[in-house]
Order: sequence, then C-alpha cells, then structure tokens
Amino acid sequence: MKWLIVNGDDFGITDGINRGIIEAHNHGILTSTSLLVDRPACEQAAALGRKYPALSVGLHLELDPDHPERVIAEVERQFAQFVEVVDKAPSHLDSHHDVHYDPRILSRLREWAATIGIPLRGQSIARHFRKFYGQWAGETHLEQIDVAGFLRLVDAEIGQGVTELTCHPGYAEPGFSSSYAAEREVELQTLCDPRVREALVQRGIRLIGFQDLPALASSIGAAEGVR
Repeated sequence: MKWLIVNGDDFGITDGINRGIIEAHNHGILTSTSLLVDRPACEQAAALGRKYPALSVGLHLELDPDHPERVIAEVERQFAQFVEVVDKAPSHLDSHHDVHYDPRILSRLREWAATIGIPLRGQSIARHFRKFYGQWAGETHLEQIDVAGFLRLVDAEIGQGVTELTCHPGYAEPGFSSSYAAEREVELQTLCDPRVREALVQRGIRLIGFQDLPALASSIGAAEGVR
C-alpha cells in the first residue's frame, strides 16, 4: 500500500502563504502543514488550522545548528508557544530549511521527539521526499513543479509505505522577502489541479495527514506481527 502526506511548509509567514496553504488543502491534495511560531501571521494561521480540523498542523522549528547546546531549549520554547497559540500539541515536527538534518543537532532532536512521541521529519515511518521544488542552484525550474513534473516525481519516488512530500504553496504578495516567491504560486496551481488527484487515485496512492500516522503505524505493526 502507498500512503502520501503532502506537507506545506512555512505556515504563518504571511497572509498570502496562509491563504495558499488553505487553498491547497481545500481544493487540492495538501493534507498537512508546518507552523512557524515566531512569524507575523502565526496567530492567523493557528486560527485557520482550528477552522479546518482535517488539516494536520505541525511545528516548523527555526534553529541554529551553530549553537547545538542551545537547540533543545529553543525547541522547548517554540513547542510551548505552539501549544499556547494552537491549543494542542503539533502533529509532527520539522524545521525551516530542514536544518534539523544537520548532524550537530539531529541526534538531540530525534531523542527529544521520541520522548514526547511526536514524529520528526525523516525520522519516522514516513520517508521524506523533498524534490518537489522549483529552484536549483539559484535558478528557477518550473518544469519541476508543474503537473507533468509532479507526476514524474511521483512515479520515480513514491513507493510502498508512507512518504512525506514537502511543498511550499502560497501567494507571494508585494514585499514578500524570499527568493522562492513566484514558484510558490506555480506549486499551488499544481497541487490544486484535478489531474493530480486523479493520477494519485489511478496509482493507488492514498492521501493521509500526519495526524493519521499513529493509527496507521499501529495497524502496520499489527499486520507485520501476524505474518
């Protein structure tokens, strides 16, 4: 069986990003998102998350690997802030620019996440797939994130088990300070294109969110125990 989590990073940065993520959830294939608690549109994002309970909302940590001794304290601060603003624990943990993969901090984060029982990106039963991205070596490559590009990646990379595909949909409003801007709107169009959902159904790929992962992990474990 193939399960796919489609996670939109950067929830809470701006109103335009929030709107794009919610649109990709309501009209597309996005099932999860990750919230930045220190960004201007955080509270708006949290309110939207409460409005759409089928959307899994995790914590998008902002960390500095150059100071590994401070990482856990910073994780605990952002975690507490998430719980305060969202009113519940995050469904998953990951990090801005995936800095948690840095070997200076990965083992600490993995241990902390295991202690509280929340999946950490790339360290759970969900394999992390991050090639759906429209910029490489500082150059824009929209062919990576249009419908055809998305389906090429799905056919090449989505195998048996659970896969998390990260994406960055949104509306890049005037003044949005990111080099990854126009690409976000193309991602949004692709995620909402009905051909994409239809193609996933044809390939036997089932969409789930991170909040579905605990029950799925239990059922997979039980099935393996029967064999």
